[in-house]
Amino acid sequence: MGQKVHPYGFRLGYNKDWHSHWFAKKQYGEYLLEDLRLKRDLKQRFAGAGVSHVDIERAANRLKIIIYTSRPGIIIGRKGAEIDKLKTDLSAKTGREVLVSIQEIHKPELNAQLQAEKIAAQLEKRIAFRRAMRKAVEESLRFGAQGIKVKVSGRLNGAEIARSEWHLQGQLPLHTLRADIDYGLAEARTTFGQIGVKVWIYRGEILDAKAAMARGTGSDPINETRMGERERRPRTRREREGGGSDGRRPRGENG
Repeated sequence: MGQKVHPYGFRLGYNKDWHSHWFAKKQYGEYLLEDLRLKRDLKQRFAGAGVSHVDIERAANRLKIIIYTSRPGIIIGRKGAEIDKLKTDLSAKTGREVLVSIQEIHKPELNAQLQAEKIAAQLEKRIAFRRAMRKAVEESLRFGAQGIKVKVSGRLNGAEIARSEWHLQGQLPLHTLRADIDYGLAEARTTFGQIGVKVWIYRGEILDAKAAMARGTGSDPINETRMGERERRPRTRREREGGGSDGRRPRGENG
């Protein structure tokens, strides 16, 4: 069959939130192009700051940009100098009032986009692709991921014929909607061609979809692993008095 669906788009509106928040009728195309341009420019401007993704919110003539990064200090700069400069540049470019919010990613090892970009950077430095894949997998599992899959495609090790290789460890339930699966795609531009890197990370189950969709509830709503355990069943009176869940008393007791 070979017909795959994007893990993020598949769960959009259920337990994953949109990366752009606004409504428009006539200016839809204009806003969309502006969003894409802003996200691309910010990603290029802060290439070394570990930017995972950028969210954009619009209200009237106001533009709110939320940058998710593993190194907020680089974007903020000394005494907030960099962020002030960024606001001025974006206001001049868009002609709108711009607010910039920085959200720190506390565990970049559980962020698929950052892991994909890290592997791509290693491939550009001529590190063996299998070693780079294995290192990323071990790192994510060590930080609490329940499963991870890494796939690289292209002229691997400079081979004449392009091929794909992948490595999966742990579990990866792609069709379980409540599964919190993060997906990232990056490209390594090597001397012998372009190599694509895809990463899927399974971070546990989201049992409360509404809570996962709530914005601004925590310091980093996208990054939280939400490995929450199922609610425990309250104990019955028989269990509290010393009997088992099946009603039988423990061994050694009479009656």
